Amino acid sequence: MKELLEYIAKELVENPDEVEVIQEEEEEGKIVLKLKVADEDKGRIIGKRGRIAESIRAILRVKAVKTDTLVFLDIV
Repeated sequence: MKELLEYIAKELVENPDEVEVIQEEEEEGKIVLKLKVADEDKGRIIGKRGRIAESIRAILRVKAVKTDTLVFLDIV
């Protein structure tokens, strides 16, 4: 899932070299993905009213269902 998020984020931002994804695994199949982007690219990742961020979360949830895990996305 880390690679999927990294691919999506790099396609959306203007500074793809500054995209960083940190994956933290917690108990019982929970995964927390932390997405770091350049300050000027945060708006592109979040989108108007958070629509792009919610779309990314939906894609990750679909992938998580297939692997029987829970996934959470934090944009930092």
